[in-house]
Parts: sequence; structure tokens; C-alpha cells
Amino acid sequence: MKKAKLLPKRQRILERLGENLRLARLRRNLTMEQASERANIGRTTLWKLERGEANVRLEALLLVLSIYGLQDDMLLLGQDDELGRKLQDIELLK
Repeated sequence: MKKAKLLPKRQRILERLGENLRLARLRRNLTMEQASERANIGRTTLWKLERGEANVRLEALLLVLSIYGLQDDMLLLGQDDELGRKLQDIELLK
């Protein structure tokens, strides 16, 4: 299987997500050990998420978001698809 290489801009997005996860954990005064235990994932997996590494399961992200009460944030992804709506409207006008 070919491993995808992330462009720098996309890598920065993952790093920012990781930073946001780390800040959410720190705001709740949780150690990495506590957070990983509550999310039922390994400490290494949490560490990778917080560093913005791309090779972490989506399920692990959902589990971590859940312990912070932020799981519904995943539902916001792609919700406001402005470009998709414009393309759809163009087709409807034909």
C-alpha cells in the first residue's frame, strides 16, 4: 500500500488539531495517562494525536473527543460545504 505524503499546509492542519486536543486535555487538568485511560487508547496513540501525526485511527480521535465532551464537533466537518452547494446550484440552473 502506498503511503500518502501530506503537503506542508495539510500537515499544519493536523498539528493544529493536535495542539487543540492537548489544550483541551490540559484545561481539564488531565495527564496523558488519565486521558488515554479514559479514552481506552494507548498513551502512545494519544501522544501521536496531540502531535498531529497522520497515522492514527479516526476511532481514536472520536474516543478522545468523547472524554472531553467534544464528540459532536466531528459532525461539523463538511457540514457547510459552500463549494459543493455552488456546484450543485450551477447544475440546477442548467
